[in-house]
Amino acid sequence: MESFLAVLVGVTALGAVLAGLMWLARRVRRRGIGDAMMGPFEEIWHPAGQRARIEIRVQEERAVPMPSPDDRLR
Repeated sequence: MESFLAVLVGVTALGAVLAGLMWLARRVRRRGIGDAMMGPFEEIWHPAGQRARIEIRVQEERAVPMPSPDDRLR
């Protein structure tokens, strides 16, 4: 009975950790702060992905804003 209880506690703890990580992943995606949190880890384990993310950010910053509908300089 003790071994069953120990396994149950271990599985419950593992489930709680995984649920917490899923919650954190959803929150990070929703707020758009994933780059700030995961950037250093991505740079260590996946440098090509980090370089691609930086290039995408640079291209987004270069985007020309759309003219407003009442812009008379067409």
